[in-house]
Amino acid sequence: MYQLRAATEGDVEAIATIWHRGWFDGHLGHVPDSLYEHRRFDDFRTRVPARLDATTVASDGEQVVGFVVVHADEVEQIYVAPPARGSGVASELLGHAETVIGACHDRAWLAVVAGNDRARRFYARHGWHDSGAFDYPAEAGDTTLTVPVQRYEKAVQR
Repeated sequence: MYQLRAATEGDVEAIATIWHRGWFDGHLGHVPDSLYEHRRFDDFRTRVPARLDATTVASDGEQVVGFVVVHADEVEQIYVAPPARGSGVASELLGHAETVIGACHDRAWLAVVAGNDRARRFYARHGWHDSGAFDYPAEAGDTTLTVPVQRYEKAVQR
């Protein structure tokens, strides 16, 4: 079905496209207005290369249909292209992230904006627990902006 592999420089455009579309699907109306000016397509394209070493993509043949970024014990980003949503690829990517984190840590965490109900239901179905609200420092050009989010956690094998 889908193959997971390490991201390469040739995947930058596809990852940026999926991330840009998915970010707006989950965040529009749920984050401070000041963040939108830092979420243009080119902003995502600029942010992808620094994360390539920590990124795993899911592909269907030659086409990238999703990706996950793991940073230490955090699932920093996970997005799936709209045509592949509901196919199980998000579960595969999340499971991969849990395995990667579990090699070095006992717990994994991720941040979800409170209004992203679809993502929150997905994480809950996969055994993640809402451990409360906190302020996430979101990248915004050369600075960060504070975004209120929910912290989800899960015990992972080490």
